[in-house]
This record gives sequence, C-alpha cells and structure tokens, in this order.
Amino acid sequence: MARIVQKFGGTSVADIERIKNAALRVKREVDAGNQVVVVVSAMAGATNQLVDWTRAMSQLHDTREYDAVVASGEQVTAGLMALALQDLGVNARSWLGWQIPIRTDGMHGKARIEAIETAKLERRLDEGQVAVVAGFQGIGPRGRITTLGRGGSDTSAVALAAALKAERCDIFTDVDGVYTCDPRIVDKARKLARITYEEMLEMASQGAKVLQTRSVAVAMNHRVRVQVLSSFTDTPGTLVVDEDEIVENRVVSGIAYSRDEAKITVAHVADKPGVAAAIFGPLADNAINVDMIVQNVSEDGQTTDMTFTVARADLDRAVAVLEERRAALGFRALKPDSNVAKISVIGVGMRSHAGVAQQMFRTLADRGINIQVISTSEIKVSVLIAADYAELALRALHTAYGLDEAG
Repeated sequence: MARIVQKFGGTSVADIERIKNAALRVKREVDAGNQVVVVVSAMAGATNQLVDWTRAMSQLHDTREYDAVVASGEQVTAGLMALALQDLGVNARSWLGWQIPIRTDGMHGKARIEAIETAKLERRLDEGQVAVVAGFQGIGPRGRITTLGRGGSDTSAVALAAALKAERCDIFTDVDGVYTCDPRIVDKARKLARITYEEMLEMASQGAKVLQTRSVAVAMNHRVRVQVLSSFTDTPGTLVVDEDEIVENRVVSGIAYSRDEAKITVAHVADKPGVAAAIFGPLADNAINVDMIVQNVSEDGQTTDMTFTVARADLDRAVAVLEERRAALGFRALKPDSNVAKISVIGVGMRSHAGVAQQMFRTLADRGINIQVISTSEIKVSVLIAADYAELALRALHTAYGLDEAG
C-alpha cells in the first residue's frame, strides 16, 4: 500500500462532468489499495471571477478579506469532489486549509507554508478515508484564512506530499507531461520521461507554465517525486526526480521562453562605485524584481549604460521609480523596451560539457538574430532577443541541440 497525493488543476475540475472524471481517477488509486489525498484547485475561471469581484468592490481592498473571498473557490471544488467520490462508493471527506491545519505566515495573498500538522489527516487515511483538500489556502498566525498566491495549489499538493511522506505527488493538468519545448511552437518537441528537479525549476522560472516555481522548489527541498499527467488521457506523464534517478543526462534537456520580460537601459550614468546600488535599490524598495543585467562603458569613457530586465507588468512602475530619481542618479536617458523575449537553454549536462553557450550564440547569429543581454547559471544560458524572432530562435535551437531526435 502506497500513499499518493493527487492534485487536479482548474481545467481538470472545470465543471461537474470533469470533476466526476477526476473522481474516477481517484477511485482507481483507492481500488489499487493506496491511501489517497486529493488536492483541488478552483474550477477554471472561478478564481479570476472572485478576484474581479473583490477589486470591483474595493480597489484598495483589505488583503485579509481578499483571501476570505478568493479562497472560497477551492472550498466549492473540494466539497463537490468529496460528493463525487461518495457517489462512487468511496469513503471521502473534504478538508479546508484551517481544518488540517496548514499553517502559514501572515502575508495575505502570497503566504508561505510554515508547517502542516498531519495527525488528524493521517488518522483518517489509516481508517481508509480519502481526504479531499482545498488547495491554495492555509491559516495565518492570527487565525485568518490565507492564500498562497496564483498557482498555489501545486505548492499545497507538494507540501502535503512532503509532510505525509507520500510515495509521489501526481499533478493532473491539461498537458500530458513536460516537453523539450512548447509543442505549440516547436512541432518536433517531445515529451520527457524524466527531468531533474533543478532542470524543472529552471524551466518553470524561465517561462514554462507546466508547474508553479514554488512547488518545484518544495519538491526539490524535500525530495518529493512529482509526476505531471493529463487529466484527459491515460498516457504516461513526466516524472520530476532527483538527478540520481536519471541514468544518463543529456547536455540540454529543454528550451524555455518568456514573453513576460521588458528591458530598460539607463543611458550615460556616472561610472563610479555605488551606481548599481543607486539604481537597483529603489527598484527593490518598490518590490520590482530585476533579472538579467549588463553594463557597458559609454563612448566617452566617463559614463556607463546599465541595461536590465524586469517583468513586463512592472515596466511602467520601474520607469516611474527611476524617473523620480533622475536628478540624483544623473542619467541622460531612459530607454524602455517591451518588445523582447527571453530564451533559455537548460540542462544539468552543461556542468560537464563545454561549448553550450557558444553553440547557442552561433545558431542565433546564423539566423541573423541579435543578442541583447546574456545571463548564465551552472545549468542554464539565457539570452534576450527581439520578440519577433522568438519562434524562429526556439525552433533553430531545438534542432541545434539535437532535441528533434526521437527517444
């Protein structure tokens, strides 16, 4: 007998028929003799509607009440899933975050899980009951409902799997696994049987939408085996596992992209110690994250151009923050550009192979694609290019690294 956590995303529980279909998958695990915890998202579109209602009621809303409203979507799904299971003859009961309890910090709207008390849950599992848990929510230090941020149900599921020492956490979604690249753009993209935690974390953080970044980080920290599956087919999915479980690593496992980036160049700022802190400090104070950074000495040799990226949604705010400090910073011009895309080549095999970056640069150059910014890590090379060339770059790189090959 194994202990399994199954998580169903919004598209998997979008309506009554899909909830019933998901319940059949849960019953299959129960019939196999396994203990099952089900984590559910809100029905597709429900969270957006709840957020819209909250904002319509009050633009400057109390975040505690925001959480009280927005968390209700998962409560509805959990109750409906429990009813669907009961109709199939499965002993099931719904649980809200505070009933377990899943304890979080007090950061409403984007809380972090601090502890999960599993004694009550485990007792029910040992009695043969399926626990249907509302994802995305917990209880804060003052006894108020908290939510974990968008995509937080993935984090709920993986954290529960870690706390319960589950054999694995199955994430059911509308895709049937993790691909070498977005198959909607690269028709030769292929599904990976396995991918390492580190690669999945990079893929998620660099634009792949299959898993939420925080959930992958939790899985890696606690060594939770995660399987990404489709709710709508019975094909094998992708296992996200420790590097030790993969016999031979490819140099490059996947290519991710993001159109959610924007570039800012601060032109002709004094080339002296402390200039970077003066630019990036105010951005950090305004909760604006900076990603890729490159610094070039200007033609006069006395000033420097600082180029960096921020989330596209933060572009206008970042420009406003810097313009307010133009006199103090002393820059000559500010050049924002939202027509960019970030392309990232990812693979743990890079640690032991040279020339990955060179191949990327040569492949893009051969197609006349100019690289604007570069950043690297141990298992990733990212470049910023004009957005118009994103699809061409993805296809060319996918072929260049041999990812088109079968098997």
